[in-house]
Amino acid sequence: MSDRPPNDILYIDLNSCFATIEQQARPMLRGRPVAITNRLVSNSCIIAASYEAKALGIKVGMRSREASAICPELIYAETEPDKFIFVHEKLKKIMSDYSASVVMKSIDEGVIDLTEAPEHIYKRDRFSLGREIKQRLRDEIGCYMRCNVGIASNRFLAKLAGELHKPDGLDEITAENQRDVFSTLKLTDLPGINVRMEARLNAVGIFTPLQFLDADEMTLVKLVCKSIDGHKWYRRLRGFEVDSSVSDIKSVGRQFVLDGRNLSRDETDARLVHLAEDVGYRLRSKGLYARGIYVWTYDFHDGYKHCQLIAKEAFNSDYDIARLARQLYARLPCPVRIIGITLYKLQTHADAQLSLEQSKKDHIDAICTAEDKINLRFGARKIHSADSLGTEQVKCKIPFGSTRYLDHSIN
Repeated sequence: MSDRPPNDILYIDLNSCFATIEQQARPMLRGRPVAITNRLVSNSCIIAASYEAKALGIKVGMRSREASAICPELIYAETEPDKFIFVHEKLKKIMSDYSASVVMKSIDEGVIDLTEAPEHIYKRDRFSLGREIKQRLRDEIGCYMRCNVGIASNRFLAKLAGELHKPDGLDEITAENQRDVFSTLKLTDLPGINVRMEARLNAVGIFTPLQFLDADEMTLVKLVCKSIDGHKWYRRLRGFEVDSSVSDIKSVGRQFVLDGRNLSRDETDARLVHLAEDVGYRLRSKGLYARGIYVWTYDFHDGYKHCQLIAKEAFNSDYDIARLARQLYARLPCPVRIIGITLYKLQTHADAQLSLEQSKKDHIDAICTAEDKINLRFGARKIHSADSLGTEQVKCKIPFGSTRYLDHSIN
């Protein structure tokens, strides 16, 4: 293929995002090993670590007990979503100044497609753009903020370029240097190649990124992927864009690990209502309705248990979600360790047929809309159901793999 596109993709990735944001906000933490957890409880799970902590062997997913044994001086900080969302919005604003096509891949990384940039920006050297974005990050957010910038002709190679020299890297993969770059990497260094995919490649004699690049297209289609994904990998490796589409939302869910004690059914029920309010807000923020609801629990003794149902009418109010969730939870064991709600069979409209209780439904919908507007303006849970009182510990978590619920559009 000789018609490889120009290098018009910039991939921006904040370095150790959550930990660095804490170090930016709290100067006393700079240069020290920091671990971020969702809750400051005994043996919590580490969801992010500063570079200083990583250098001492601290890894994401470690339990605090194990991490403290490795690094007794490790400092723990609890997630503060408002800080992370603030930085996310700032980063998105900076990136949006360079192109009309900006896609945030997660809270701390995004893609700039320069094919939709103004002419005076498109003509600029790509490295100068990368250096400018880095400087703006320090000037407009804070001096301790750093990011990697990857430049390439598609999202896959740009992301790989951004991972070559962490932290604070700036690299480009071109048709001319791609083989040299690939010669220094392992298969699992490539974005999207996990151990299962590596095993599939190994099975047909592909053990290195260069061998992957040189593989015949039909080998990838018929022997490795056994699907159209083989065509995508063949084009992806050669710099063509196959990852620009945005998938539809298939489900909306939330789970919560309960306090480290046996809660009564009423106490657990209040937390379930809190989760119902969270998923209801997320659903409405995207203009969606659900037909299906799935409630599940986990306990060390009983394992996973679940109940689900398909409603006769589509729903998206907190009242309906909580009512249905409680009905399902009543059939499940108590006490439990984890509870969760998932809404599925999503649609973009309410059912056309009027309900016999339409006036009540309209009243509930009006209350939900008013609550959403107030909470969006003045802060989460300024107004909520009395049934979820006393559940402040059910804090909002920050999603790693999606930002679709960080950008709300309640009408």
